[in-house]
Amino acid sequence: MLSNRLQDTALRYFLEVVRSGSVSEAATRLNVSPSAVSRQVAGLEEMLGVPLFERRPRGMAPSPAGELLAAHARRGALEADRVVSDIEALQGLRRGVVRVCSSGGFAIEFLPRAMALFREQYPGMQFHLRVQAPAAVTQAVLGGEADVGLTYSRAAARDIEVWHRQVSPVVAIMRPDHALARHASITLAQMHPHAIALPEDANTARQLFDIACSHRRLVFEPALVSGQFETLVHFVLHGGGLSLGGEVTMRERVRRGELHAAPIRERGMNARAIELQTLSGRTLSKGVRAFVEHLRELLPPG
Repeated sequence: MLSNRLQDTALRYFLEVVRSGSVSEAATRLNVSPSAVSRQVAGLEEMLGVPLFERRPRGMAPSPAGELLAAHARRGALEADRVVSDIEALQGLRRGVVRVCSSGGFAIEFLPRAMALFREQYPGMQFHLRVQAPAAVTQAVLGGEADVGLTYSRAAARDIEVWHRQVSPVVAIMRPDHALARHASITLAQMHPHAIALPEDANTARQLFDIACSHRRLVFEPALVSGQFETLVHFVLHGGGLSLGGEVTMRERVRRGELHAAPIRERGMNARAIELQTLSGRTLSKGVRAFVEHLRELLPPG
């Protein structure tokens, strides 16, 4: 059968070209010659009878057939990882690595706390956490670069299994001594006279904020714009003014009395949701599945 002739080496070399977009870069990462990579890719193309890449001035991009083969290869690699993890788990969850990708706010306090709590029960488990823009988190899960994604989403994504979903309204964050901190919720008109620090455009809270401002015909001139969420938080903590966030990401700081969070009382400010994501159709290792279940318990609003 044709499927039995798809060799591990050829697929591994092919996937590295997909990841790097270049035969020479793939060869460097694989520590082999570029000709060896080219031969393996050419062999796959000859066997399948279709081109797997589109050669472009700035590199190589997978063709439609290449995208299908890459999806197959990634699933095969993930299944191999799962088998190894499950063999290690035969004596209990003593060892294993969980690769997590999240948007910025979750990486500050929620996920480190969740990981520390998980390791109290399973001290041999290890984590690798990457921080990406919300849409890039989903892409990391789809590409097999992350076992688990935790992000804000505004629409369903194909081939993503959602283990937990909860609406996450945008909140204004401020110091407890800020002039607006006496309000349980606030409007854009109330916020407008005050200094504000805003996330960059790729942030879902910023996107909803901008849409609401457009509806209200209000223009905010931010004192600070940053893609680093912790930078925005510290700007607020040092008395710089307001910023935007989510309930889960701010939960512990609000509980400790460091910050006050007030929902923004405007149409559309709840049009996003927290999603706990894995790749649809993938059989999760015992360690990954246990951590996903752990996160599901922690995510509902406290």
